[in-house]
This record gives sequence, structure tokens and C-alpha cells, in this order.
Amino acid sequence: MTVIKPFKGVRPPKSIVREVVSRPYDVLSSLEARLEAEGNEKSLYRIIKPEIDFETIMDEHHPDVYKRAVENFNKFQEKGWLLQDPEEYYYVYAQTMNGKTQYGLVVCACVEDYMNGRIKKHELTRRDKEEDRMKHVRINNANIEPVFFAYPDNRELDETVKRIVAGEAEYDFTSNDGVGHHFWVIKDKNDIGRITELFAAIPGLYIADGHHRSAAAALVGAEKAKQNPNHKGDEEYNFFMAVCFPGTQLNIIDYNRLVKDLNGLTAGKFLEKLKVRFSIEEKGTDIVSPAGLHNFSIYLEGKCYSLTARPETYDDNDPIGVLDVTISSKYILDEILGIKDLRSDKRIDFVGGIRGLGELKKRVDSGEMKLAIALYPVTMKQLMDIADSGNIMPPKTTWFEPKLRSGLVIHKLD
Repeated sequence: MTVIKPFKGVRPPKSIVREVVSRPYDVLSSLEARLEAEGNEKSLYRIIKPEIDFETIMDEHHPDVYKRAVENFNKFQEKGWLLQDPEEYYYVYAQTMNGKTQYGLVVCACVEDYMNGRIKKHELTRRDKEEDRMKHVRINNANIEPVFFAYPDNRELDETVKRIVAGEAEYDFTSNDGVGHHFWVIKDKNDIGRITELFAAIPGLYIADGHHRSAAAALVGAEKAKQNPNHKGDEEYNFFMAVCFPGTQLNIIDYNRLVKDLNGLTAGKFLEKLKVRFSIEEKGTDIVSPAGLHNFSIYLEGKCYSLTARPETYDDNDPIGVLDVTISSKYILDEILGIKDLRSDKRIDFVGGIRGLGELKKRVDSGEMKLAIALYPVTMKQLMDIADSGNIMPPKTTWFEPKLRSGLVIHKLD
């Protein structure tokens, strides 16, 4: 049984929504946020990246930065740039990218479901990143940004959402990156009750994007429960905000690798070593996309090569062993190049496929990097299978696009 609930969202008035909303805090630098917010006092970056408010950009973990976040959050509410809905609602948040629209339900998920594993993870989290977001949630007493969940498809939920979005959207705009954002408020109590019932029949939710935000929100909720001698379990801090999408509507794109050196090998010797585990075909001077599962493209010294993994390198019955990130990590990065820890090794970098294969070619041709490895993207089924099995994906495996805009709705913990 998956527990969700509606909530009294804190939202911008329709007339200023484009001024308020922002990209998520973790997809851009402080300098980029400052440039995007320049001349706009209503930008949500002033709450989620408040270091930009200081004359010289402050260390984002400085106590004064967290203090400024809550000052700005209060200011936004006082000035009417953020207003709380009078009753508890669900919301629909749809995104359109490259002609395809995905429809998510904005709900409050349950802290206990996160703690007991009904909200399923596929990545490890880092304690320092968790602590940063925990401080942000604590001081604001709110989930300023949503997390991104997937759920197994449900026909009745699809039909309910389809009926709701046939009405006029509360917000409807296109952001500077060309992504359409559409938002509806679900006020009908029958719809709200039925959505809650339908989610109760879903065995679990899957974190697609936002593992650190999920952990931070849940841990703060658990903290508040311990600190409250009259804790009952229905307090608002027992829940955190998430946008839940049907799994089949989501698109995972490739997450590629760049390596600084060949571990002392010449290009020729490196290719010879690859032939032990892969069949190799030269493809020309332009890097090409992998053709399918267990096929890789590498770019080295101005040439692209297609690699096809030999059958003994993977196990189709192992949810981790079948992944191309596992094959490339084990037989290219570790076995040949000596890169054993993808989280800490400074010789490797990662590029989301949204930047295109041209970004890989550019960084190798510039001399900054020696080798690019392009991977075939993971599927949602693979992600769900791994999460169901209790396993964890290798680092930097999934990249979801489009990203959720922050600031369309906020959840207060009281």
C-alpha cells in the first residue's frame, strides 16, 4: 500500500509564474544561477541558491546562506509572490519536449514509505549532499523543490488525468530551453479521494531523479517526529512533495563518459586490449550513437569505433550485470584503464546525453580528454527491475529529461 495525500500548495500567482520558477538547484552553478536571476528579484534561485544574493558569491554551505534562504522565502510570501492554497489539493504537472508530453501528479508522499522501502531507490546518496538539503528543508520548514517519482502504469489514473487536463490549465508556458510546462489544480473532492485510493493499490513508487532531495525530506520528517512528544503520524512533516509520472511516459537518455588518459597505453595498444572483450569496427571521424544494448561508441584520436560486447561479458539474468554501464565500468574503465571508483577518480568525467555527442567529440579534440565512451541508455524497466531487487545502479547511470521546474508549487511542513 502506497500512502499519498493532497496538500495546501504554496504557489505563484498566474501573472508572475514565469518570473518565479527556475531550474532545479543542482543542474547549474551559482554563477549560472546569478546570471539567470539578474534583474529579477522574484526568481526562486534567491531561495534555492541564495548565495547569489551576496556581493561576492558566498560559499553555498555558509550559515548566512541558509539564513538568507528563509529570509527570502518569507519575503516572497509577504509580497504575495507565493500564496498558499486555501485547501488541500492534488495537482497535475505536464511537460512537453520534442513534441512528447508526460503527465505527472503532484502529491505528498509518505516519509514512512521511504524509510520502509516502498519508495524505491536505485542510487546511493552522499551524506554531505543529504546534509545540505536537510539544512535547507529544516530552515525553510518546507519542501521548496519536488522530487521526481515514477509509478507502474494505472489505466484509471491515466483516464482521470486525461479528463482533468481537458480543462484550462492554471499555468501554461514554455521555458527558455523550449520545454512546455502545463499545470492544473485538482479541487474536486471525489477526484482527490479516488486518486488517493488508486495510489493505495500501487505496491511502490520509484525515485527517478532526486535521491538526495528524497533522503533529505524523509530524514527531516523523521527528525521532527522524534522531536514531537505528541507525535501522531498525520502531521504535515510526515509527508514530502513529489511529482509522480507513469513509468512508460518517461524517457531516460544516455549518460556518457570522458577519460583524461589511457593509463600509460598508446591508442593502438588500448584498442588491442579492447578486442579481448569486444568486437570492434571503425566508423569514421564523427562519433555515432550506439546501435543498441551492449553496443558502445568510443572516440579516440579523431576516430570513432563501434564496440559490441562479447556474450561472456554480461549476464541477461542479472539486473546489474546486464547493464552497459556495468560492462563498460568493469571491462574498459577498471580492467584496462585502472579506474575503479567512479565517484572519486579525478580521471573520469560524465556528460548527460542532453548535451549531445558533439560535446564528447569537442572535449576529446580539444585535448582536455583522451577518450569518450558513449553508452546506450538504460530503460525504465531496467531501472524498476533493479529497484525491485534491492540493488543499486553504478554511479552516473540515468539522466532524465526534461527536468522538473522548481517553484510551480511548494509544500510547507506545518
